[in-house]
Amino acid sequence: MKKLALVLAVFALASIAAAQAATGEANGNGSLLAGLKAIGAGLALGLGAIGTGLAQGRIGAAAAGVTAERPEKFGQMLIWFVIPETLVIFGFVGLFLLK
Repeated sequence: MKKLALVLAVFALASIAAAQAATGEANGNGSLLAGLKAIGAGLALGLGAIGTGLAQGRIGAAAAGVTAERPEKFGQMLIWFVIPETLVIFGFVGLFLLK
């Protein structure tokens, strides 16, 4: 647990330093700024997709059990299964906003 906290602290400090460097280069060629935007866009979509996959895996298993016992609940379970997909949609929006 301490290692994870240390890694997160290092990444947080590195991102602050990179953000300061990006503002300095934004007046020049801006290649660092463009690279950081690309990393942010990738993280927005990638982390959203990972979260969606984890959520839909658990919800899908529960929905399959409910549908097996009560087939009339299929529509409701389908709605609950699709709700986490909004994370990926928000990731796409963030991707296009950063591009």
